[in-house]
Amino acid sequence: MPTENPVILTLKIDPEAAAYFTDLRKQHFPAERNYLDAHLTLFHHLPASEDTIFEAVKTVCAIQKPMVLQVTEVVSIGAGVAFKIESAELKQLHKNLQQQWQLWLTPQDKQPLWPHITIQNKVDRQTAVQLQQALSLDFKPFEIQGLGLTFWEYLNGPWRLIENVDFEG
Repeated sequence: MPTENPVILTLKIDPEAAAYFTDLRKQHFPAERNYLDAHLTLFHHLPASEDTIFEAVKTVCAIQKPMVLQVTEVVSIGAGVAFKIESAELKQLHKNLQQQWQLWLTPQDKQPLWPHITIQNKVDRQTAVQLQQALSLDFKPFEIQGLGLTFWEYLNGPWRLIENVDFEG
């Protein structure tokens, strides 16, 4: 891997869901801080120098089928708003990778996974409360699909795509 920067691992979601969440993010995330499309982060800080990490993801993705995820509610994250995601299958995949990667994980990445997609962050509390209430009014739970895993290079704000690995099982 040609980088010394940390690597982030996200879940690749279906294009329609990605477009929906990204559109909301563009509307509600402070523009000067919004470097990214909507995403579901699995690991925040992996070492790029560990080939074992990349090999493990490719092995998992070769046998993993696309997974159904439940978008269950609009939640407050203090200074922002996110959509809460439920999936026992995703949590198990994450836990399996955590067990393999314990040696390299930061304290944040050693925590149990709380899957969510952030559409607003780093705003004042009142702005976040208003958006959470507005989005909750008409919210009905729905399903999206997890289609693979994506590696990103962290560039102190923006991210650079390294590789998408699709679920092939």
